[in-house]
Amino acid sequence: MRRRWRRTHELRLHAQSAGIARPIARFFQCAYTYPNEHAYADEIAANRAAGNAWVPVRLIETLKEKARSEDLWNLFLSASEKGAGLTNLEHAPLCQIMGRVPWAPEVFNCNAPDIGNMETIEHYGTDAQKSQWLEPLLHGEIRSAFLMTEPEMASSDATNIR
Repeated sequence: MRRRWRRTHELRLHAQSAGIARPIARFFQCAYTYPNEHAYADEIAANRAAGNAWVPVRLIETLKEKARSEDLWNLFLSASEKGAGLTNLEHAPLCQIMGRVPWAPEVFNCNAPDIGNMETIEHYGTDAQKSQWLEPLLHGEIRSAFLMTEPEMASSDATNIR
């Protein structure tokens, strides 16, 4: 018997991530994330009006501390003691919950492109690179970016890589 697409492709909570999903959901449903959506927008607007569009949002920094204190921090890095030890399959349902508010993954230090860059540095970086870049990223002190350029080619099209 064929199941409907929605049911077969639904992400189900794995036992380990289920224990983390409840606190994340409470984090959203309590007075932390959902009620602060307007405060976030107001702070962004005020920063832009003051000519400071790229300063860190104080609300995010405050919520990061709260998430860290509730052990809802760095919920990725499956093959590392620096993360929660969740696999991608276990982390995916948590991303669904965090994705309900566009800025929320940063609160848990689980935002793109930082998590991909942290995983890359953790697995392939030198000790010096880990010290300079990974540690501050894991602590939420800096942000990262993904950029791709090619000589004589202004493009992010991977087919142009030589």
